Amino acid sequence: MRLFIGIPLAVAVRGELSALAARLRSRDDGLRWTAPESWHITLEFLGNTSPEQYECVAARLSELHLPSVPIALERLEFFVRAGILIAAVRPAPQLLLLQQRVSAAAGLCGFTPEARPYQPHITLARSKGKGRELTELKAKIQRQPAFSSYVAEEFFLYESFLGATGSRYEIRKRFPLISYSS
Repeated sequence: MRLFIGIPLAVAVRGELSALAARLRSRDDGLRWTAPESWHITLEFLGNTSPEQYECVAARLSELHLPSVPIALERLEFFVRAGILIAAVRPAPQLLLLQQRVSAAAGLCGFTPEARPYQPHITLARSKGKGRELTELKAKIQRQPAFSSYVAEEFFLYESFLGATGSRYEIRKRFPLISYSS
């Protein structure tokens, strides 16, 4: 099984991103737009996982007792080399702590942590070509949109299924975060 760990989006934020994508998208834009139901904030990509590793990582993640995470989308950005349009997520201290602890828990189960610095984001579209599509898309963005904020009260262990029209994700396990608002 192919796994990753991530934070789901609030319904309001998903709606805002859907409306934005609908305004930016055009029939022949040369981009592969991700489906709203697949939007998430990745904490750790695990990749191909054995049943033993699955059991290990699920057990380690259930041992984490961390605070809920404030989520705020900051702006639209481009990973030009990769040909990707993203919504950047503010790296709040609670989010960075959660990502570090998730990565450490996965490391105990034999997963190698990502070498690049953590850059929280939501992938909205990928270029199918050489990147000209991103230049045209940049021109459509007149000003940065404003997004709703929310507090993530849980994170998920997802299984990814690759398909011709993109990936489909299923939640394998949910992990609560501690809310201090009570």
